[in-house]
Amino acid sequence: MNITKESIDALNAVVKVEISAADYQDKVDKILKDYRQKANIPGFRKGQVPMGLVKKQYGKSIMIDEVNKLLQESLNNFLVEEKLDILGNPLPKMQDDFNWDAEDYAFEFELGLAPDFDVDLSGKNKITQYNIVADEELLNKEVENLQKRFGKLVTKEVVEEGVNIAGSFANEEKGIDKKSTISLEDIKGKVNQKKFIGKKVGDVVALESKGLFDDDHKLMGALGLGHDEVHGLEIPLTFTIEEINVTELAEVNQELFDKIFGPDVVKSVEELKEKIKEDAEKQFQQQADQQLLNAVTEYLVENTKFDLPAEFLKKWLAVAGEKPMSAEQAAEEFDKSEKGLRYQLIEGKVIKDNNLQIDFKELQDFTKGFVKAQMAQYGQLNPEEKDLEDIVQRVLSNQDEAKRLQEQLMGQKLLTFYKENITFKVKEVNYENFVKEVYK
Repeated sequence: MNITKESIDALNAVVKVEISAADYQDKVDKILKDYRQKANIPGFRKGQVPMGLVKKQYGKSIMIDEVNKLLQESLNNFLVEEKLDILGNPLPKMQDDFNWDAEDYAFEFELGLAPDFDVDLSGKNKITQYNIVADEELLNKEVENLQKRFGKLVTKEVVEEGVNIAGSFANEEKGIDKKSTISLEDIKGKVNQKKFIGKKVGDVVALESKGLFDDDHKLMGALGLGHDEVHGLEIPLTFTIEEINVTELAEVNQELFDKIFGPDVVKSVEELKEKIKEDAEKQFQQQADQQLLNAVTEYLVENTKFDLPAEFLKKWLAVAGEKPMSAEQAAEEFDKSEKGLRYQLIEGKVIKDNNLQIDFKELQDFTKGFVKAQMAQYGQLNPEEKDLEDIVQRVLSNQDEAKRLQEQLMGQKLLTFYKENITFKVKEVNYENFVKEVYK
């Protein structure tokens, strides 16, 4: 057997695999002998079937199967031994004059090669790293939310500002009959709100779906409809009032502090706000880190230039899936996936060049931390080590779950690496301005 590689250019190559009868015949003969021993053919005793008959009946299919096995094994070994970094999978070149009746065969495969490039991490102050702070306005709002959460519901006779209203939305034509609880503050516009003011339990309010709430998601929840059904919906509605109440805010005092944090953990409004600030900024940090990782990804994709074997990849995409694609569909799919492929290559380069690979012990420790955090949410603060290890083993035995955790861990390692090696433009903002700037 002989395997050779011909470079077409820096990104494309052809591998030729030549297989002769000497490479596969012994294996074929061994299988045929085994078939002869087991063959059950009318007119012959078991094990006494003439070899010529066995060869005639099974010889060609066995030979083709063994040649294909040998071809796949030798090609894979060659790619590993030559350390060829390929994209997609080798594509067999069609041969119009190929003949399985010959004894010697030659197969050719097209390869798409990964590009050689460098990743420049010196983009000083070109990427913004947000430091999100909990400002006084947010802290005051969170204190009020806690007052509502630990407050008590007080029934009201009539609808007035600040109340919650329970009732049923209805539209006979659309088959809508949905119990919902709404806040008067969620109703959009003074005109709609005035329709509720002064109403009592049992009253029916006539409304229009269009412009009833400030976004479609609230309308979806109120009417129990899907996104597509709600989009552009313009129908009359009735709302039958069944209950009116308002939340009487809890007093900000030691009793409230103890209910939230336990006895004497917090003893003043200032300490309460400090706790809220600490918890909020931990959550903000997670969002800021994810945004930073996204921003670095975008920057590296935009600023790391290299070519791809585009034509090869389009041909490969056309045949790689469960259903073949046309050339036009494959080109469209390549355009959609090119950015993701570029970042995979960049990420792989960063990981390899900086030894950021994950070993199994790291993944186990990360999973253990994840499991402990999950258990803590349900009050299991000190699980037995053996129980913890058993759960970790079960989690990692699930391939999908193991892959998800591995991706999370790699994201953390990359983020730490980027923070240590890229100089960012640091910007301090409150949460509202962070959302405006990042998700505008």
